[in-house]
Amino acid sequence: MCNQPTQLPPDQMPVLRVMPMPADLNPSGDVFGGWIMAQVDIAGAVPAIKRARGRVATIAVNSFLFKQPVSVGDIVSFYAEVIKVGKSSITVDVAVYAERNPEHPIVVKVTEAVLTYVAVDKNGQKREIPPETNV
Repeated sequence: MCNQPTQLPPDQMPVLRVMPMPADLNPSGDVFGGWIMAQVDIAGAVPAIKRARGRVATIAVNSFLFKQPVSVGDIVSFYAEVIKVGKSSITVDVAVYAERNPEHPIVVKVTEAVLTYVAVDKNGQKREIPPETNV
């Protein structure tokens, strides 16, 4: 695991920022991987919903890499962008950074993931994604 300092992406806004709490820890004192995965799924859904102009459902976690542990007190920022749009599916790249140690701030990339969502109608049935607009 690399401890190289980095910075938050300067040209992007996070779609989600969260500070994990003690209830989110595993017995080793790190934040549960499942908690991070749930937040990644929420963050990835934000641009997918916007692009689909409606409801989406997660259909695949294409890749998921934990690079660094996350601790209580870290401010965790989730950056998500659509990387592929199919007939009814949207693939999203999610990068996760932790800001830690407020006295001597450091930013580390803690997780990266790629997820695929499918656009669904009000009945939960797969639907086509509308053409992209300049909205």
